[in-house]
Amino acid sequence: MGTGKRHFIITGTSKGIGLQLAELLLAKGEWVYGISRGSSDLLESSEEWSGRYQHVQYDLADLTGIDDLITRILDQIPSQEAEFIGLINNAAMLEPLRPIDQCSAAEISQSLNISLAAPMILSSSFIQHTNHLSARRKIVNLSSGSGTYPAPSMTVYCTSKAGMNMFTQCVSLEQTGKLNPVEIIAFDPGMVDTELQAVARGKSAEEFALSGLFSQVYEAGQLRSPQDVAKQLIERIDEHSDASHVIHSTES
Repeated sequence: MGTGKRHFIITGTSKGIGLQLAELLLAKGEWVYGISRGSSDLLESSEEWSGRYQHVQYDLADLTGIDDLITRILDQIPSQEAEFIGLINNAAMLEPLRPIDQCSAAEISQSLNISLAAPMILSSSFIQHTNHLSARRKIVNLSSGSGTYPAPSMTVYCTSKAGMNMFTQCVSLEQTGKLNPVEIIAFDPGMVDTELQAVARGKSAEEFALSGLFSQVYEAGQLRSPQDVAKQLIERIDEHSDASHVIHSTES
């Protein structure tokens, strides 16, 4: 059990922004608890982090086990010594990338569970099980321009991100005036060079109307690196925030 002062629970740490975020925080001497469906390369270099990284393989589409998952992770944190405990809801599912009448019930359900219902339940459990602590607490929800701008064939993803933005604002209002309020922000990283982008580019124009646009942005070198975004996100975490609006990566 670690006696570190700052602890971060991060979903989707096997790749992309989640992986970069975990690596940067570990390099700073923080403790990180990663959650993803797959295994983690970070574990293999755990020696380097002095055992400060712990990985939990879990499929966030399974909503029923999330409360137990959070309880198990929080049990490993020396709560009386922790100065800061953070939850970063980073995992999301881009697909199905098709018009809604071509999406099955199972696809819609899985995508909304991972991208919206799971972060809501993770946040609920996180707040509930840390309410007795005096540590500073913060939730960061990874947002997207897709939560504001509608796009054809991205209905499920856009809806989940719009829901994430509204969820953030509602929880922020709930926490206002509390004795030790949980800070909560939504962070829009802009267009980032991740696997989600690669999936979008890989679709045919017939299947996904915007695939050409995603390819253009990529070819023009306009995508940001996951590492840059992770650095900026850590700055946002360090700031004391009572902001309930979506913070865009372009904001200084």
